[in-house]
Amino acid sequence: MRAICLLWGGHRQAVRTAVRAVVTVMIPLTMSGCLIKPHPMETGEIQARALKDFLAISAVDEPVGRPIDLYEAMARAVKYNLDAKVKAIQVQLAHQQLNVAHYSLLPQVAANAGFDGRNNFAGGVGQSILTGRQAVEPFTSSEKNVMSGNLALSWDVLDFGLSFVRAQQAADNVLVAEEEKRRLAVRLIQDVRGAYWRAVSAERVLPRIRLLDDSVDKALESTKRIVGQKLQAPLTPLNYQRDLLNIQREVRRLFRELSTAKTQLASMIGLPPGTQFDLVVPPRDTSIPVVNLDSQKLEEQALLLRPELRTIDYKKRINAKEAKAVFLELFPNLKVSLGGYYNSNSFLLYQNWLSYAAQASWNLLSVFRAPAKLKAIEANGHMLDVQSLALSMSILTEVHVGATQFVLAKQEYQDARNYQQTQSAIVEQTKNLWLTQRTNDLTLIRERANDVAADVRLDTARAGLETAYATLMASIGEEAVPSSMAEQSLAQLTESIREYWEPSGFTMSEGERRAEPHATPAVH
Repeated sequence: MRAICLLWGGHRQAVRTAVRAVVTVMIPLTMSGCLIKPHPMETGEIQARALKDFLAISAVDEPVGRPIDLYEAMARAVKYNLDAKVKAIQVQLAHQQLNVAHYSLLPQVAANAGFDGRNNFAGGVGQSILTGRQAVEPFTSSEKNVMSGNLALSWDVLDFGLSFVRAQQAADNVLVAEEEKRRLAVRLIQDVRGAYWRAVSAERVLPRIRLLDDSVDKALESTKRIVGQKLQAPLTPLNYQRDLLNIQREVRRLFRELSTAKTQLASMIGLPPGTQFDLVVPPRDTSIPVVNLDSQKLEEQALLLRPELRTIDYKKRINAKEAKAVFLELFPNLKVSLGGYYNSNSFLLYQNWLSYAAQASWNLLSVFRAPAKLKAIEANGHMLDVQSLALSMSILTEVHVGATQFVLAKQEYQDARNYQQTQSAIVEQTKNLWLTQRTNDLTLIRERANDVAADVRLDTARAGLETAYATLMASIGEEAVPSSMAEQSLAQLTESIREYWEPSGFTMSEGERRAEPHATPAVH
């Protein structure tokens, strides 16, 4: 009994020592936790971030070395537009998440090493069950300091099945990200076409607008001088001045609408604001896009190729795999393990040994959770079905609206072209009359302003036609860029897009276009 009392007294002393140590460590940690307060970012940190972002925006991977044509503008937009870069990074992230899901299919292999020490021996005594007296003297079977280690392999069959389903869902998420990237590219090309033709219009007419504005200013000075010196009856020069002011207002309105066109285009193609660049100005008599407006074929292609519908298809597949995961959770789980172990305790008969085990378990509550999960999955699938129907209806409407807008834009362009040709002839005749002094300056200035306005209307109609064409192509899900563009340089991508968008570039048959994959296979 004396030995037992001694052991109990030593135990109590050890407990007191451990409690003191824990309290000594916890009090400073608790006090420091209470002292944590919100810490706003320093001005220097914010300035560093702003400078870093500005330098990143100002950097141009491939500077502009020549005038930019429509297809190079498309290539730069696809390659350097920041929104397009975000989608490209999201695709890369989806690939990396798929790679992570692959590793979850592997068994777990764990290597452990540890040290266990104490200030005295972990001794013990024996007690008789019959008499309650101490049977043996205090003894120990463990050293004070022990080193241990193991290398163990374990495999959970149920986790493997669930990880396999999650990996399949991650693969579908890669395809979803690819479709989102394609959708952005289609819309981006649509916007670039309209912005490019507006910028071309600005390149054509802005110099003429400036000259015309100067002529109007000079004519206004003349009319003010005539009114001030009373060289004519007041009503005639005042009417003349009113007409000039109306012309000047129209001229400056056109200048205001066109002066920001290049800045907007620069933003779309990834050039920093303020970058100076020239555009290739095509002649006004370039061929206009030609489209087969067979409504049935357009509808079929839209329902087959629109990235929004394909995204929902992949989400449906992901939802169906979630139902498989719920069914897998109903099965019992089997876990097997195998490992080698080492312990430095010299009291052990065998310090190295091999351990193997198998364990079966079954969560009985999963049977009750499964119906609720399946109902949620069914509801999500029903929502996706209705969403697909609603989107299909909206897409078919877009196709018909796009076809109508294309036809109207084509007619508007033809009307603007006829008007511009007529106005050019009027200006030429008015100029001849002015040279022979058979008409006044106001008439010539007015017709020149009308001529500039006719040119702007023609260019605006052409930009509207190109935008309507791009909108129609986007509504039917037509590819914006070739699928094999990943590693191409800017020059190579420009030529690929040129060949793809030129009338001779659409050489795929309907069957080939429908069968062509729109998402890059996952990289293993």
